[in-house]
Amino acid sequence: MRIPDFKLERYFARWEFAAPYTLCSSDIEGWKLKELLALADPDALARWEALTLGYTEAPGLPALRQEIAALYQGLTPEQVLTFAGAQEAVFILMNVLLGPGDHAVVTWPGYQSLHEVARATGADVTLLPLREETGWALDLDALRAALKPQTRIIVVNFPHNPTGALPDVKTFQALCALCDERGIYLLSDEVYRLLEHDAKDQLPAAVELSPRAFSLGVMSKAFGLAGLRVGWLACRDEDVLRRCMAYKDYTTICNSAPSEVLALIALRAKERVLARSRALLAANLALLDAFFARHADTFHWVRPRAGSVAFPRLLREQHVARFTDALVQREGVLLLPGDVYDFPGNHFRLGLGRTSLPEALTRLERFVVDTR
Repeated sequence: MRIPDFKLERYFARWEFAAPYTLCSSDIEGWKLKELLALADPDALARWEALTLGYTEAPGLPALRQEIAALYQGLTPEQVLTFAGAQEAVFILMNVLLGPGDHAVVTWPGYQSLHEVARATGADVTLLPLREETGWALDLDALRAALKPQTRIIVVNFPHNPTGALPDVKTFQALCALCDERGIYLLSDEVYRLLEHDAKDQLPAAVELSPRAFSLGVMSKAFGLAGLRVGWLACRDEDVLRRCMAYKDYTTICNSAPSEVLALIALRAKERVLARSRALLAANLALLDAFFARHADTFHWVRPRAGSVAFPRLLREQHVARFTDALVQREGVLLLPGDVYDFPGNHFRLGLGRTSLPEALTRLERFVVDTR
């Protein structure tokens, strides 16, 4: 397999740990180990204290799969397969389902692996643009027009990275019904699910709506535990899960034992973990609303409906990459230019989930004022 460089990750490799303020992170502020362990129930704490650092069960710790399955209505632990983060799950599923002669439709802009891994299998890929002027809405008519007889999978990501968009329930149900009608698989990247800014907007998981759907989840985003590298696929197609399990023998084989127990602790305490994430997002969103109101002449702000990222647009004639480069060098504040997605329009990704956002925003505001 030959695959292009991952532009976003290469950009982060340059700046993420060098810039004092990362104002474009896609995850929630990470938990401290001591604080997470304080949430453990007696069973999980006993597992942690008795942990041995050997191999783990390839599909995932049974108790962990049980907690993941409980996130979805009607699913059993046997319908969940864990991975070393969501990235491994995407890589394996694409290689199991796709090959030369197949076709995939993928929403765009988006995380590069969602379309580039599909291309690397030899499949043809159509990028389905989301448009700022419609609030980054999913256009089902455009999606239908993009389908071909050889379309094997549709890939969507809602809540969406990088825009924070979220379709309504009717649209999402119609998407799942379309896949069932056409015999097409649906990979629904739901890593930001449970971070809806209005709880009434939460969508059903795709796996709950369609037997052809795969719901992708991870501990990194809503749960603030990116360092665990624990992700999963939930689906009702036992044959595809079996094939993914066999493919995993050639990648990580099994998960990290400490990460599995820590993920178990977080999921058993999910209401407290999610409350922390949601409170942080609400506080930061209020600051951002005020900031963009003050600088409406410099930025166009489509307020995200869910998740921990947004995709504002710089209104200056200056190219956004020059703006972000000058910002990080002068103020130590890192934003992610939209050209890492190969997406036009002078957008940049903004992260909402870090405790350092107030100070980073102060520095960004100073830069905006000083460079007018």
